[in-house]
Amino acid sequence: MASEETRAVKPTAARTPSAQGPLPPAPRAWAVRLVVVGIVLSALNLRPAITSLGALLEEVRDGLGMSGSVAGLLTSVPPLCFAVFGVTAPRLARRFGAGAVVCAGMVAITTGLLVRPYTGSTPGFLAASALALMGIAVSNVLMPVIVKRWFPDRVGSMTGLYSMALALGTSAAAAVTVPLTDALGGGWQSGLAVWAALAGAAVLPWILLIRDKGPGSAVGSVHARVEGAGPVQHVHARVEGAGPVQHMHARVEPTALRITRSRTAWALAVFFGLQATAAYITMGWMAQIFRDAGVPAGTAGVLLAVTMVMGVPLAFVIPRVATRLPHQGPIVLALGVCGLAGYAGLYLAPAAGAWVWAVLLGVSNCAFPLALTMVGMRARTGAGVAQLSAFAQSTGYLISIPGPLLVGVLYQHSGGWGLPIALMIGLMIPQMAVGVLAGRDRTVEDEAAAEAP
Repeated sequence: MASEETRAVKPTAARTPSAQGPLPPAPRAWAVRLVVVGIVLSALNLRPAITSLGALLEEVRDGLGMSGSVAGLLTSVPPLCFAVFGVTAPRLARRFGAGAVVCAGMVAITTGLLVRPYTGSTPGFLAASALALMGIAVSNVLMPVIVKRWFPDRVGSMTGLYSMALALGTSAAAAVTVPLTDALGGGWQSGLAVWAALAGAAVLPWILLIRDKGPGSAVGSVHARVEGAGPVQHVHARVEGAGPVQHMHARVEPTALRITRSRTAWALAVFFGLQATAAYITMGWMAQIFRDAGVPAGTAGVLLAVTMVMGVPLAFVIPRVATRLPHQGPIVLALGVCGLAGYAGLYLAPAAGAWVWAVLLGVSNCAFPLALTMVGMRARTGAGVAQLSAFAQSTGYLISIPGPLLVGVLYQHSGGWGLPIALMIGLMIPQMAVGVLAGRDRTVEDEAAAEAP
């Protein structure tokens, strides 16, 4: 019987074909450009399903006969779906490829947005919304993975581009949904369904990329798993009994991280959850806060759009700045202070200073692109980023589920916005604290290894 003897060799700084096998082929230029287009179009579709509904929430409630508590449940559906379906994204990506999963996600968004306005019932509306949100959930998790895989030396700038497109789609849906509804005849159904067209356009680039697995995935590479391996290493294997002694080169993939052993992963998950809570409360309820203060419906939608559009320039700037800092805590604190000031303004003078509060809350909501950037910075490898992204987002969205629902319940039973806004202010303090912890200069791989027995 042939015997096999393996010897692990530490990775060298420079790889040479003669020493460690051929380098993976460089990505094709057309594929790189198509990935950029796909990332931008996908990002544009990751929030209109939510903010278009926020702009027409009162009309949808009247049309479907929803109470305030049920409407609060509706605004909690996005984080619930993101938590439930987001955790499946890495497994699906390993089996089918990240591009194929994102393509399927865009198809799900298109179908859900097209169907949900015409279901005629609250359960049907919720089910179709869940289908669209399922597509958003897997795409949310896989976008940082795709950025890390295709642009490992431009994580900050590409995350900024993705975040900027996401903010643009979010704000556009908030700003133009009401005018589009009026232009299409005044029915809220057509005003919501029109966003399916944008989602349909995002399917096209991923269809062409389904078979392209990205850089570093050359067909024919030999994969083995070594217990406790850190970064990708090379193994020299001496095989006896098969003719002359031969030497083979094989890529060794790191084993799955025990991500729950990392304190940074937990801090990032809680930070992600609290910022998501604030974001979905804002997207679901802020327009209603302004409308209840006497602001016209169209203006309330524009104010929500102002909040969302602040992310367009800042989502490009903040990741680039964050990647140049050893600690992202100061950015976390600055965004938190803006949030506290915005909530205080909504409590004291919601209509009088509406534009100022909208801007401040828009700045505060840029904690989202900062969280995505930290996901890419707190792991060294693509596999680590995939695990950290899935863990932080799924756990974070689970944490965020009660927030929008609780706001709806407090609003209905208190008859005003005092208690809901007090809740928002109270949640901002721990968000700032865990954000500082998540911003420390360390990686989840190192922490998980240090905690391992």
